[in-house]
Amino acid sequence: MTRHRPHPYVGLPDRQFWKKERGIVDPEALDPVGKMPFTLSRTDRVVTAGSCFAQHVARYLTQSGFNHLITEQPHAILQPKVVTDFNYRVFSARYGNVYTARQLLQLLQRAYGQFTPRADHWPRGSAGRVVDPFRPQIQPEGFTSAAELAEDRKMHLAAVRHAIEAMDVFVFTLGLTEAWIDRRDGAVFPLAPGVAGGRYDPDTVIFHNFDETETAADLLAALHFIRARNPRVRFILTVSPVPLNATMEDRHVLLSTTWSKAVLRIAAERATRALADTCYFPSYEIITAPHVRGRYFAADCREVLDAGVAHVMGLFFHHFANVPLASGAAKPAAGTAQQEERPDAHVARMEELNRIHCDEEALDNAPTLAGSALTTGV
Repeated sequence: MTRHRPHPYVGLPDRQFWKKERGIVDPEALDPVGKMPFTLSRTDRVVTAGSCFAQHVARYLTQSGFNHLITEQPHAILQPKVVTDFNYRVFSARYGNVYTARQLLQLLQRAYGQFTPRADHWPRGSAGRVVDPFRPQIQPEGFTSAAELAEDRKMHLAAVRHAIEAMDVFVFTLGLTEAWIDRRDGAVFPLAPGVAGGRYDPDTVIFHNFDETETAADLLAALHFIRARNPRVRFILTVSPVPLNATMEDRHVLLSTTWSKAVLRIAAERATRALADTCYFPSYEIITAPHVRGRYFAADCREVLDAGVAHVMGLFFHHFANVPLASGAAKPAAGTAQQEERPDAHVARMEELNRIHCDEEALDNAPTLAGSALTTGV
């Protein structure tokens, strides 16, 4: 005779009950990560891409001895201290921040010659310099000419192809749903023209906010595109916990942030259910959980502090590589052994550890254009 439980929740694991979460009492013990479908070794070639927060993932992989695959190396003339300023080794290739799923899909299509956008270059400043519309902030002060940009782009897209075909694991962090689109061919830009190059012309570009159906379709199309060229690749998807810096929607930026994150989370979930060897890692949930009581955000309620990044990456290494949690943290730089520091020295060091390139931040510095909506665009 079958013995029935009083109700279906009896006997379920503690992780499925809110009040049994240890993180309520000890925020550092918060661990919402479930069983991962695969593991990560130090020899696996890992490619990273996505929003600003994805740069933290790349940094920790490198500093913790994992194989963060870099396929686009800096020019020999660059001094080591300015390599990051030119966006080398920030991600696997020098594509800058890839915010939307549509932007990722079009990057792949451009790399394989399946899409050539009408927008070839944008002017920057009055000295004849230009920027790449799809990587507007990778080159300080821009390129000296369209010809120089074209040559750099050729090498860049070759590096993207190399990364796709050589990687074992692809970590993609979804960041935004709001975007600016070229009306002529549908090309998606990471920034509105005029913010970091180019000129804003409402007859040429249009604002668009991708919904959950569009985002999920674009993400799945991008992942299928990659797997068609690299059948062995495994995917790790995350959602950036960083709120929007600005919104073009006529509403409070907090409401646009929650809507955007919900859309991205739905898209990631659909992808994990549709594709084998694809999983979601809850970076967003760890940083924004009520358990941590906001302690992982800086005073601006937007910047993620290093303690939060360390919590996320500690769990990442623990669950994917069986590395003890304490070992997942970034190692101190040489000469910063355990010793007392001046407060200003400590702040400077933490700023360096957390320095990331974020196109959205350019919105705060964008010139005000009378009669345009540029300064609030993403």
